[in-house]
Amino acid sequence: MKNNKFLIDYSLPNKRLVYILLPLIVLLSGCGIYSFRDAIIPDNVKTVKIGFIENKARYVNPQLAPLLTDKLLQKIIGQTKLTRTNSDDAHYQIFATITNYDPTQTVGVSAQQATTNRLTVTVHVLLKKTLDNKELEFDVSRNFDFSANLSLNQAEGQLMDDIVRNITDDIFNQIFSNW
Repeated sequence: MKNNKFLIDYSLPNKRLVYILLPLIVLLSGCGIYSFRDAIIPDNVKTVKIGFIENKARYVNPQLAPLLTDKLLQKIIGQTKLTRTNSDDAHYQIFATITNYDPTQTVGVSAQQATTNRLTVTVHVLLKKTLDNKELEFDVSRNFDFSANLSLNQAEGQLMDDIVRNITDDIFNQIFSNW
């Protein structure tokens, strides 16, 4: 004979929880500033202008600026309600510059030989909020480690997707998530 004294029927409390949470979720999502997506954007902000990301780093990877620009544009258009425009009166205007692309750090050593190198990528971002007449500037910086056995070109081939995704996510989060 089974001992059922440890079995708990969660069906009734779960139904009550649904009846409580569902209206709350609907209420909060309709308030305008709350969003259950990745971005928090005031209702009056409708347009965005995204400038081409310039590369002013000492060492220039020619693929990085166009890839970052494209990925940032895709992320903003795909995950926000904003409409892209080239107008200088866009509600949000985003301009960015790659200021550092430094592959020269050795961070891992074994038997007096380098085992791990680090590539540091920094992007300076300027966000103009034209409706509020405000400007916000910030830097996004990430480190990407790679085997010291690889040349920089080999490492870049392996790391480029991670670099573009992580830097883009960091820029997006700084602008839209108030993190």
